[in-house]
Amino acid sequence: MISDRTIRNGIKERQGEAPAEDGRQRRAGGGRKRVEAQDCGLLPARESRVAPATRGDPQSPLKWTSKSTRELARELKARGPVVGRTTVGKLLTASGSSLQANRKTIEGKQHPDRDAQFQHISRRVTAQQRADQPALSVDSKKKENLGKYKNPGRAWRPKGQPVQVQTPDCPDPTKGKAVPYGVYDIGQNEAWVNVGIPQDTAEFAVASIRTWWSRLGRKRYRKGSLRRILITADSGGSNGPRSRLGKYALQKRADQLKVELEVCHFPPGTSKWHKIAHRVFCHSTRTWRGQPLESYQVVVALIGFTTTATGLAVPATLAEREYKKGVKVSDDDYNAINLKPHKFHGDWNYSITPRRTPSMR
Repeated sequence: MISDRTIRNGIKERQGEAPAEDGRQRRAGGGRKRVEAQDCGLLPARESRVAPATRGDPQSPLKWTSKSTRELARELKARGPVVGRTTVGKLLTASGSSLQANRKTIEGKQHPDRDAQFQHISRRVTAQQRADQPALSVDSKKKENLGKYKNPGRAWRPKGQPVQVQTPDCPDPTKGKAVPYGVYDIGQNEAWVNVGIPQDTAEFAVASIRTWWSRLGRKRYRKGSLRRILITADSGGSNGPRSRLGKYALQKRADQLKVELEVCHFPPGTSKWHKIAHRVFCHSTRTWRGQPLESYQVVVALIGFTTTATGLAVPATLAEREYKKGVKVSDDDYNAINLKPHKFHGDWNYSITPRRTPSMR
């Protein structure tokens, strides 16, 4: 029902007036005023409460936990008219604000030769592929606690029947940790993951490359035509360029295969640019989302289920033995390594050639 008075007022407003271009039925300015028009100090008050300078400030009226439209509305109500959280959201949107998460973009201090090293690695990989020689991207994924622990992500299950996991996330010393170490053939789009028990060491890293060769590389590259294997790795952990044990283990592999092993390390703080990081490990993480990693066998099986639309499959194996930390390489053994630093950043780029003297192997 509409009041007859409202109808009469509407007729009076329309008499002698041209129809509004925007299709309005009432004259401009009708209706209740917007809350920011009623209170000229509302917008400055809102700005002061969401300004970046107030974040984390103990003297600020709003702390990190109250940075929401509901809490902002509650704070603004204390100083003036009633403001709802919907209105606060509209004001924030109109001022160019939006809900945003943190973005990982600060890589820390960059080495002056960072870009030059990237270009060097790109040229070496291209040269390997043109010569039909393997170019590998190697890295270890983060250690995974074994047990009935919550794993990020969700998986389809019968409604109301989620997987029950333990409340504390403290590692179980009886089950240990799994260390997936991946070897990715860039040119062939093939990968292999070796799951270590329980430490990530340089010896384990080189053993994973050996496992890749015995399982995939030998079938792909004929022994007679194999002259050089290029290995691209990061600059930390088991792949660090300062690891004496890593170079010593690579020398053994070079002697065994009778081929040159060329190593190019990415600059510090750039491990996320590895091919294996965004072509293999991201997909294996997707495969086991929402699945507790209860044992080494479960980790190996879930990685083995990984496939991509481009045809990548990621077979996995369990390490043949445990690799302990603290293994030392004597000066005599280290000096016997056939190490040849490259002209450009010999600390990052070097080759290890097979030794000819049997007694030195």
